[in-house]
Amino acid sequence: MRSFPYLFVMSWLLLWGVAVSCAKDAPAKVVRIQDISTVEGIRENSLIGYGMVVGLNNSGDRQQTLFPAQTLVNILRKMGVQLSGTLTSMQVRNIAAVFITATLPPFSSPGTRIDVNVSSVGDAKSLEGGILLLSPLYGPDGQTYATAQGPVVLGGYTAGTRANSVQVNHPTSGRVPGGGLVERDTSVDLAKLTQLALLLRNYDFATSQDVAQAINARFGKNWARALDGRRIEIRLPDTSRENVSLVLAQIEDLTVTVQEPAKVVVNERTGTIVMGQHVSLSACSILHGNLAIAISTQYQVSQPQSFSQGQTTVVPQTTVHAKESTANHMELREGATVQELISGLQGIGATARDIVAILEAIKAAGALQAELEVI
Repeated sequence: MRSFPYLFVMSWLLLWGVAVSCAKDAPAKVVRIQDISTVEGIRENSLIGYGMVVGLNNSGDRQQTLFPAQTLVNILRKMGVQLSGTLTSMQVRNIAAVFITATLPPFSSPGTRIDVNVSSVGDAKSLEGGILLLSPLYGPDGQTYATAQGPVVLGGYTAGTRANSVQVNHPTSGRVPGGGLVERDTSVDLAKLTQLALLLRNYDFATSQDVAQAINARFGKNWARALDGRRIEIRLPDTSRENVSLVLAQIEDLTVTVQEPAKVVVNERTGTIVMGQHVSLSACSILHGNLAIAISTQYQVSQPQSFSQGQTTVVPQTTVHAKESTANHMELREGATVQELISGLQGIGATARDIVAILEAIKAAGALQAELEVI
């Protein structure tokens, strides 16, 4: 009889061999550091503003929405036009109040053009053919960073009256290509940075270590170190601080090997399923059936006989039908992919929502070897 330590060592070696084999078979691909990380402190910023779109064809905000008329009065006063009367007496249908949003890219200098989005605030029917008047765009600190103006481009339209109309997409939201003009310098002086840090878009301890090793192999042993699964700190020597752009360009061009995450994303509202290529399943058996219950009510009129002193009444007749289909059965082998699962479920007539429910049940049973995200 073999001793217990011998059996323990053999079992451990067997498990270690399986782990190494799985690691070798794990999907990996070579990517640039630029594609999986960003430089800390160099990012986009959100801008927001309020403005007015004019030139609409009787499809703007209506009379009961007061703030567009008030905005129009303020604009006209700045132009030297004095109006008499109240806001409620104004009959203007060719204007619409809008919120303006934009994204300020990194290293934006005064004069840089950016795209802006406009969305109706009031009850305008369409922004088609409108022009956005000059409006300031503010950052989170309340300072003006850009201005916006220009013709609005829509991705939809509406036609007809309220009773008979046709609408395609959302005609109350549009875009002004190149309509934003940067007015404040937000660029970062890279020469003043004593150290840099890279932030991985998806946290992974193995990837952060690989990025640090790739940088050290290219520039020197003490250049980079991985602080956690997302942040890699880079210490610049004095000789490289004057040309940080060149150093960043060389770092971002380095390549590392990353493992593709096993992840399945489902949307219960729309029945949409998006999965990775290498998601696998443990061996499991699935039984799935449908129970349909239909309740219908028909109203019948009870008419009394002549001269019987009775009254005519409406009597409801309720009928309940229950139909339960036979449970469909399918089995999955060890290591089956989600693609094989979905192909099998489609073969037995499962809908997209059925597949979402089955995936959640498989994950709860521990047979789905991937992260399941429900949005």
